[in-house]
Amino acid sequence: MTLTISSTISALLMVFFMFAGSIKLTGWQKFIFETQLNFFKKYGLNRAAMFAVGIIEFTAALLLLAALCWGDLQWQTIGAGMIAVTSFGALGFHYRFDKCSDAIPAAVTLLLALALALLTLNF
Repeated sequence: MTLTISSTISALLMVFFMFAGSIKLTGWQKFIFETQLNFFKKYGLNRAAMFAVGIIEFTAALLLLAALCWGDLQWQTIGAGMIAVTSFGALGFHYRFDKCSDAIPAAVTLLLALALALLTLNF
């Protein structure tokens, strides 16, 4: 059962962060890209910072994908940890500069990433 729960959480995080990271890297979805870039500018950050966050998110998603494909729990733990760090950072910026409701996705991904890491470490 734990394997099914961790696989489900891993797949959800992988899909979400491949989507979010790829937009931050390439800007292929214009509306979301502009919305995210405006958040970063409001925080005093530039496009390069957004690109760096996109690299971290996409790399974490690739680690989760590799863990799902090859069953490497170490990759899953590292990927979950990277997502937890970026989600924690996003929470900090959202709470400081935005409405609390803007922080909900970051809070959910942080909780899921922490749950995945804990499930993996208990294996």
